[in-house]
Amino acid sequence: MPRVAVDALGGDNAPGEVILGALDAAASGVDVVLYGPAGLATEGLPLVETTEVIEMADKPAEAVRAKPDSSLVAAVRAVAAGDADAVVSAGNTGAILAAGLLHLRRVPGVMRPAIAVPIPARQGPSVLLDAGANADARPEHLLQFAHMGAVFAQELLEVRDPQVRLLSIGEEDEKGNQLAIEAHRLLREDDRINFAGNAESRDLLHGAADVVVTDGFTGNIALKLLEGTISELLDALRDEIASTVTGKLGGLLIRPAARRLRATLDPDTYGGAYLLGLRGLAVIAHGNSGRVAVANAIRLAARGAENRVVERLAERMPERVSV
Repeated sequence: MPRVAVDALGGDNAPGEVILGALDAAASGVDVVLYGPAGLATEGLPLVETTEVIEMADKPAEAVRAKPDSSLVAAVRAVAAGDADAVVSAGNTGAILAAGLLHLRRVPGVMRPAIAVPIPARQGPSVLLDAGANADARPEHLLQFAHMGAVFAQELLEVRDPQVRLLSIGEEDEKGNQLAIEAHRLLREDDRINFAGNAESRDLLHGAADVVVTDGFTGNIALKLLEGTISELLDALRDEIASTVTGKLGGLLIRPAARRLRATLDPDTYGGAYLLGLRGLAVIAHGNSGRVAVANAIRLAARGAENRVVERLAERMPERVSV
């Protein structure tokens, strides 16, 4: 079983929920190592002691260099040194990216790493990228994200010929800002990917495509809007059922279906996202991750290591990334 280095101090609910999630993942067979301060109550999990912490408000690149013994940087460095097969952190996303670029470095040929998030669509999971690593991007970056997403879909989602679409404000080819229009042209001209045109955000949960490509600014907004909407709808449904006697009786009948729906749509089901394009496996968990999300993020990292995501991406990207 792969060894996963976990930043015990990353996220709004650290270290308590991180440790509980790590315990759950370890109970399911994952080899988990926590990185955090001396004296941390790890309930028996191994601990690599660190002396610093990167806060959410820290400037990422500066913090990574100024705090080399932080739990986040030490956990990333463990992957670079071969002491762990993957790293998981719910901490500062920019700092995870900066630490990855400094210590893990990019896969040859990759211009920008991208955050690849599985979307629980009705027709089966799809992958959205970039979901926040690059607030600003150029058209050639989006083309490269499409290739990385296609490899991800083939290797992890087991889609033989992944369909790729570009997130925009309309399905027509000419719709979108200048970035979308130029990226659309590059994607359309590249016969190495199965490009099916633009997709609108309203279709993301239905299954817009196997791979949906956008810049990190747009992708992060779309992702958080989806997560917030799903959470509010599920909570509202639960409150409505519990508000009347007939609702409670009906709730008993639909409880199995409701649980399946929650399990399918709940963002905690995946727990995190792969940071693709680095020469080491990194999983970024939600900043507000609780026990369930942390455990699932660690399992996601273990599966990625088992499936050799980094190696397979590196093997296939050099011949696919030229623009």
